[in-house]
Amino acid sequence: MVSRAGAELETLTVPADAFGHKKLLAFADRVGNKPRLWAIEGTGSFGRGLTTFLLESGETVGEIDRPARPARRNGAKADDLDAVRAAREAMARPHLSQPRRRGLREALRVLVRTRTTTVRAKSVAICHLKSLIVTAPTGLRDQLRNLSDVRLAPKCARLRTTINHSPEHRATIAAIRATARRILWLEAEAEDHASAIELLVQEIAPQLLKEVGVGPLTAAELVIAWSHPGRVRSEAAFAQMAGVAPIPASSGQVTRHRLNRCGDRHVNCALHQIVLSRLFHHDETKAYYERRKAEGRSPKEIKRCLKRYLARRIFRLLEVSSMAT
Repeated sequence: MVSRAGAELETLTVPADAFGHKKLLAFADRVGNKPRLWAIEGTGSFGRGLTTFLLESGETVGEIDRPARPARRNGAKADDLDAVRAAREAMARPHLSQPRRRGLREALRVLVRTRTTTVRAKSVAICHLKSLIVTAPTGLRDQLRNLSDVRLAPKCARLRTTINHSPEHRATIAAIRATARRILWLEAEAEDHASAIELLVQEIAPQLLKEVGVGPLTAAELVIAWSHPGRVRSEAAFAQMAGVAPIPASSGQVTRHRLNRCGDRHVNCALHQIVLSRLFHHDETKAYYERRKAEGRSPKEIKRCLKRYLARRIFRLLEVSSMAT
């Protein structure tokens, strides 16, 4: 615990369980006075239990990034020193983020992340299936090599062996069949997750799905990062969090801005996908692209401007619509 001036008052080490959380709160009541601020690292991971307990107890919690730690010999680390350093850094910051909420937002997050790992596993399985076909016996390879990706897995899942096949042929068919069935199973799992994600997005932020180019998956990423009204203080802060805030990169007589490669890359990717969709299906976006291109802007610069505008519009939709409901 530190004072408003950053002076260390007292320290306490407790286990990271329900008993430790209660002991920590009792310690704070005994040593400090309200109002007080709890600076917690990893409010969405290892610090989630303590964060939930403190919020339910009516405490004020601020989310803080992992503070910069000086290099120590042999990689040594001290939790009490790190805690004091985090508290002092929280005192020095003009703005602290609120922890993301649980409930529907957390349900959406776990489904989106699980679907992502499912899609990645499916891609790995498809690559493995095609490598098996490349090295398969000649007759089997000629039977499968010209099939499209849509027909390949169902066809491979129905392959059978006979007593006339060699051991190599039977083993290859068994491996191809098992891999194809795994691909089909993963594809069905991803579709189930996508359906559940769409239902949650319809309940949390149906206004996003009315926007051109915004689908359930991209809307889900935006809701996960935004979390709840008031967490992000302004649309400029939302753009900074999404990594679409312009960075000045002027030199001499050239005045320009460059891409921002910081921020939440999931949100940045979602905004990028929405912009690409609008460039094909939204007349106003097409007209804006052509106008800026005639002014001498590069395609990257135009997309950066579009993502910045989109971040502003989506933030206002989320804040105003959520407060209205």
